[in-house]
Amino acid sequence: MTLWSGRFEGGPSEELLAYTVSLPFDRRLAAVDLAGSRAHVRGLLRGGMLSDEEAEAVLEALTGVEAELAAGTFEFAPGDEDIHTAVERRVTELAGPAGAKLHTGRSRNDQVATDLRLWCKVELARLGASIVALQEVLLERAEAAGPAYLPGYTHLQRAQPVLLSHHLLAHGWALARDLDRLLDARRRLDVSPLGAGALAGSSLPLDPDGVAADLGFATRFENSLDAVSDRDFVAESLFVLSLLAVHLSRIGEELVLWSSEEFGFVVLDDEHSTGSSMLPQKKNPDIAELARGKAGRVIGSLVGLLTTLKGLPLAYNRDLQEDKEPLFDAVDQVSLGLSALRGMLAAIGFDTEKMQRSADAPTAAAIDLAEHLVAGGMPFRDAHGVVGRLVRESIDTGADLAALVAAEPALGDQGAALLAPGVAVTRRTTPGGAGPVAVAEQLSRFRDRLEQERFWLTSLT
Repeated sequence: MTLWSGRFEGGPSEELLAYTVSLPFDRRLAAVDLAGSRAHVRGLLRGGMLSDEEAEAVLEALTGVEAELAAGTFEFAPGDEDIHTAVERRVTELAGPAGAKLHTGRSRNDQVATDLRLWCKVELARLGASIVALQEVLLERAEAAGPAYLPGYTHLQRAQPVLLSHHLLAHGWALARDLDRLLDARRRLDVSPLGAGALAGSSLPLDPDGVAADLGFATRFENSLDAVSDRDFVAESLFVLSLLAVHLSRIGEELVLWSSEEFGFVVLDDEHSTGSSMLPQKKNPDIAELARGKAGRVIGSLVGLLTTLKGLPLAYNRDLQEDKEPLFDAVDQVSLGLSALRGMLAAIGFDTEKMQRSADAPTAAAIDLAEHLVAGGMPFRDAHGVVGRLVRESIDTGADLAALVAAEPALGDQGAALLAPGVAVTRRTTPGGAGPVAVAEQLSRFRDRLEQERFWLTSLT
């Protein structure tokens, strides 16, 4: 029997049930559905719509359902369209007539919206902790890198040498912004829809404010139509997850490049790489490649939901059932990606000698030559031209660049000394730059940032 069978003479067709059922995926909302139902029961008790005995019976039944679900003994019935129907059916079986009052003043519209917001609050906080865990690994590896340096790239062409710690922390700061966005999205979704009913509220003495406080929401809805139809919070969560996935993809792409023989900057750990079914010599960076590939999957979930939402009128429409699977999948994929990349980065080996040899090409210090001329009073555009001419001559003739620089009157031996291995990276002195002094300050700031993030996440629980 469905929750809406009273209006109909016959039961629903098998085709309708097969097409509309959501139990296979929304059963993961069971814990938050039970929490929402408990709060709703307590609200009905405060409003006088349940007696003390009835409320106690329903609450005991909800506890029984929770135990059955946890033990794996809960038996779903053929008519259970979703987890909400299943829970209410079983509560009624356990509590008798009192259980039939569980849905008083409540629609599945506000019930589902409440469950999904509760679920997002829990899962976004959990993902936040996973982001911090990955940042901690990046910090550990950056601190251990010491003076090691490598080429920095633009257009995937060697540009300037940077400290390895600076490069690793660049990913750490991007993840910090991801955490900011995640917590900001969580703050906006921290609104209880319970009490909005199907779309217009209720004539019964409900207690939306008390129920919101009971469930730990920051506030309750302001407009019942908006409360049951809003999926902004799902779309925003998916956007945050998509951008986080893009940043994980960027880490993955670099690890794919760095682990190739052409770069040779890292050595993959056996436990975090795979082999080939045909080629005995292969060690493949599958985690990094999947971090890259799954970003498209998460972005697709965002685009799919936005497309679903764009043509919907107020208030609830069954189209909104399509909000859960993309959200659940995106959370799962990003969560797995954070964990897998954390393990991969913690165990990976850096070939710092190879990195430094690649960064020590004399042309990598070309900007230092130009800045040396600028410090002596030459306009930058002229200095750029002088150095560019010397680089071109070295490339065209095969002449040693250091010798050409030493022979250049405006540069001489002082300029040639700037091309010595390891010198250029020490000359980046501006705040936030890639040199030793600036990076030491950055490491301190990043440690402070992590402490702040840990405090934020602790306060959520």
